[in-house]
Amino acid sequence: MSFPTDLEIAESAQIQHIKNIADKIGIHHDDLEYYGKYKAKIPLKYIDEEKIKKAKLILVTAINPTPAGEGKTTVSVGLNDGLNKIGKKSIAVLREPSLGPVFGVKGGAAGGGYAQVIPMVDINLHFTGDFAAIEKANNLLSALIDNNLQNKKHSLNIDPRTIVWKRVMDMNDRSLRQIVIGLGGSNNGITREEGFNITPASEVMAILCLSQDFEDLKTRLGNIFVGYTFDKKPIFARDLKAENAMAILLKDAIKPNLVQSLEGNPAILHGGPFANIAQGTNTIIATKTGLSLADYVVTEAGFGGDLGAEKFLHIKCHYGKMKPDAVVIVATIRALRYHGGAKKGEYEVPNLPFVKNGIANLMKHIENSFKFGLRPIVAINRFATDSDEEIKYIQEECKKLGVRAILAEEFTKGGAGMTELAEEVAFCASNCGNDFKPLYKVDDSVEYKIETIAKEVYGADSVVFSQKAKNQLKTIYDLGFDKVPICMAKTPKSLTDDETKIGRPSNFKITVREFEFAAGAGFIIPILGDMMRMPGLPNVPAAEGMSIDKFGKISGLS
Repeated sequence: MSFPTDLEIAESAQIQHIKNIADKIGIHHDDLEYYGKYKAKIPLKYIDEEKIKKAKLILVTAINPTPAGEGKTTVSVGLNDGLNKIGKKSIAVLREPSLGPVFGVKGGAAGGGYAQVIPMVDINLHFTGDFAAIEKANNLLSALIDNNLQNKKHSLNIDPRTIVWKRVMDMNDRSLRQIVIGLGGSNNGITREEGFNITPASEVMAILCLSQDFEDLKTRLGNIFVGYTFDKKPIFARDLKAENAMAILLKDAIKPNLVQSLEGNPAILHGGPFANIAQGTNTIIATKTGLSLADYVVTEAGFGGDLGAEKFLHIKCHYGKMKPDAVVIVATIRALRYHGGAKKGEYEVPNLPFVKNGIANLMKHIENSFKFGLRPIVAINRFATDSDEEIKYIQEECKKLGVRAILAEEFTKGGAGMTELAEEVAFCASNCGNDFKPLYKVDDSVEYKIETIAKEVYGADSVVFSQKAKNQLKTIYDLGFDKVPICMAKTPKSLTDDETKIGRPSNFKITVREFEFAAGAGFIIPILGDMMRMPGLPNVPAAEGMSIDKFGKISGLS
């Protein structure tokens, strides 16, 4: 008997009207902004700083994943269901999916099996239009820049060779990484090099996720760095009078989205930055809304703890003035086999020697959590191919570090398969003595902050800066943009900047190839290795396996 697909499970669910979900967390029906019967936006007035202080924030992260990911969203949704099942008032606060991965290789980001947020198809496609609004706001600034280049009467004298702002679209399209625009004559604008990033990599996405309110949003949009004039003066979006028009396009996107899990528990989805090229967490506004409406909030940070969790702790916690009360590290046995040397086709085959070789990756993430003053809980996201001896070995090794490793069976059992983990999380959030502390201060030098992440989190021996990076670093200091957090852009597949180095590598160095900086969002982006801010599609994209019939029934979307 085959297991039903995510889509089949989602379509068979007894989905409730969104009013019923709002009732569970005390939102008045008249305050909801409805997008059909099952989705709604929540006004910002529900943020209550006094209630936030009393609620518990649970961060879900993971070990370095296999290419398919290790189920952080599924565990997050299941943990939220588990907390509600044991009588806790909990909300899952997660990111929105990007269309690029949906039609590429990873699929959607609505969970899976019996731990999903629904309506799954809507969430994975256009949802409430937040990504489209972010895309339009980003590209409005691009249009204003090129219009100013063309406009001699009101010109800001921008040197087109220095423009760093790129257009975006929410799709994996490698051919748009580097292009030439303005061809075909003077009526078509100034000819110059340009390029596209994917929408989750847009600074507008980062700004939306780090803004406290609408006024903060406008200020941050105005602070976006565009380039230089011919006489070397910096130009910002505010110089183009862009911030208000951009904010107008984001007037609805700034409000969090309320949906539900398969078990009818509330979930808030808002924002969607990638963790390998951006900060990888949902919005501060959404997290604070959840903490205002429930006693527990379960949230996640993208990819492994070396990316999403590190950025959550150094960037989001800094700007949101928040700290986690408990940390869950998701591990899968197939990923430990992968880190232990298993090749494609062997990930799903029980093999204790591979697990023993690969467990060092998990141990490093546990150690990193302790460095931040946080005692983690390991969630073993169970697959049918996991053997009892592999599970027992992981639990015994974690116990040596004083950490509990608990089976997470949310995929096949929903919240009922997560009650043990939920009990441990609820206990640890109040009794484990967690005392979060960042590894660096934002006032430290840029070099020190990067070296701290590389050495303490990745385990590197040293950091090397290319000549290009050194030149850009001087610019960062000259502009006074150095007193901000660091947002590393690197591969999620390894603790290093080389995706082929699996497990827990040692005796390696990190190379900073170049820098970007997000003056509006408020962080510096060292780019490591071959990172791209516009992904490409795989040889066989997921899109090829999708279909829709004459009744609008979709298949192949997950």
